[in-house]
Amino acid sequence: MDYKKLLTQVERTLEQIETTTVTKTAIEQVAETIATNFREELGITGGRIYECRDDNTYELVGRFGVTQEAPLGITVPRDYKPIELVLENGIVVMDPSDPGVDPVLEKQLGARRFAAIAVGDEDYILSFDVPQELSREDILFSLNLIRYVINQKLRAHRFESLIVEAQRIQQSILPQRVPQYAGFDIWGRTVPAEIVSGDFYDFIPVSENVLGIAIADGSGHGLPAALVVRDIYMGLRMATDRDFKIIRTLQKLNHIIHRSRLTTKFVSLFYGELETGGMLIYCNAGHNPPFVLHGKEVEYLRNGGPVLGPTPDATYTRGFVNLAPGDLLCMYSDGIVEAHDAKDQEFGMERLLRVVKANRERTAQEIGQEVLAKVAKFGREAEDDRTVVIVKAVAV
Repeated sequence: MDYKKLLTQVERTLEQIETTTVTKTAIEQVAETIATNFREELGITGGRIYECRDDNTYELVGRFGVTQEAPLGITVPRDYKPIELVLENGIVVMDPSDPGVDPVLEKQLGARRFAAIAVGDEDYILSFDVPQELSREDILFSLNLIRYVINQKLRAHRFESLIVEAQRIQQSILPQRVPQYAGFDIWGRTVPAEIVSGDFYDFIPVSENVLGIAIADGSGHGLPAALVVRDIYMGLRMATDRDFKIIRTLQKLNHIIHRSRLTTKFVSLFYGELETGGMLIYCNAGHNPPFVLHGKEVEYLRNGGPVLGPTPDATYTRGFVNLAPGDLLCMYSDGIVEAHDAKDQEFGMERLLRVVKANRERTAQEIGQEVLAKVAKFGREAEDDRTVVIVKAVAV
């Protein structure tokens, strides 16, 4: 038997099973698929599923394949010798004549041999029906293969569940709609490279006359970076609720990221507070410098300090810029300017400036969408998270 080829076949077959939020159902689906598709190769005709209960027992909760119709609800104590051994070793094969095996109980359950594995952090035990003539070595191989593929499937399912939950959380912290702020046309969008993004932007109503605007980028992308930008979201909201000044806000966020136990401890952040009169007070913590178009003049917003996280005692300074009617502010993440084409050339600042200047008479949404479309056409797919925020000052 080509064991490696068989393992590959089993794994590919299980990939066709859709994940489920119910672990017991997932195990039933996997076990049923194995019993149906690999009966001859593995010598498994069917079996039973036991679930751990709080009273130190395992309850028969399901059956799969072709097996005796033992009544569901039968419980087996945790200190039953076969159960002890399978929990200790992850796998066990015992005959009715072996010490510690209760032939009466096994007959009631419909098992001629106790061939079982523990899966799902010992929450479940799968007991299999195997032919009497099958050698112990072959049974152990089959059980080990099944245990491996089931645990892999469960780990993948749990990971997917975590990712989906992270995606749900991230969607809840990104702005659900653009703010209606007198004298300004505002729009933003994040396009993640993976299911969840390390990029972040936010619009925070500080008061009737002040709107907070933020864009951040956690190093890397995916789940670790997404968890860090969640901390940025919470920190900014708490700081503005307590009426912290911009410099103190950045210092507090820097300490939060520095103390984080996550692997991603480098977060660039641009945060500004835009007044209704057009004055923007900002601080740039290591982020790609946003730029303002004043007619033909381009002004880069660089004042601030280092990225958040690496240095606990980093200091920051404020910057000021006035947005008069007709001026345009463009904020973006490095996934925009560092997008690479097939020849490994970067999209770069010059291309970004050309796109924004060529479309500056359009709405903020149209400008932002055009930037994302140009970058998507230019760059390789799923290379990095991409975020753009456009703020246009308009005559009231």
